[in-house]
Amino acid sequence: MSHHTIQLPRPDEYAPYFQTYLDALPAGDLMEILEKQMHIMLDLLLGMTDEQAEFRYAEGKWSVKEVIGHMIDTERIFATRALCFARGEAADLPGYDQDVYVAAGMFDARSRGSLSGEYEQLRKSHLFLFSTWNEEVQQRRGKADGKEMSVRAVPWIIAGHERYHLAILNERYISRFAG
Repeated sequence: MSHHTIQLPRPDEYAPYFQTYLDALPAGDLMEILEKQMHIMLDLLLGMTDEQAEFRYAEGKWSVKEVIGHMIDTERIFATRALCFARGEAADLPGYDQDVYVAAGMFDARSRGSLSGEYEQLRKSHLFLFSTWNEEVQQRRGKADGKEMSVRAVPWIIAGHERYHLAILNERYISRFAG
């Protein structure tokens, strides 16, 4: 798929909170990073057992399925924000409480195949959407949860958020499956 390059955003294009996510990303083409992440995530989820997918490393922590569900919800919400900004939405979009969303998501009741299928279709759809944004669209801005961000910052934040949670999955979940 041919696409417009999405340059790394400047720090004034997103809230300081998101810097940790951006700092965790490797250098390179964002669309290639997002595509590679998709394959890593699908391999991870489909490569574990149902029991492993429902594992929680401590009382009150999310299961693997809930972490994946959170990543799906977050990507969907952030991509919707970017779409709104790209189309010129002037309203301040709402924030969201990740714990409320995970509790309501009933992710543990779903199969790994269902979660992986939703994740894959969502990511492919977003890759297509992001590929259509030229430089002018990428520089448009909007507000969500009272904080301004550019259209181009959003896919970088999505990639950084996923990398953050992949590291947690590997460190606190997957590493325990080997033992």
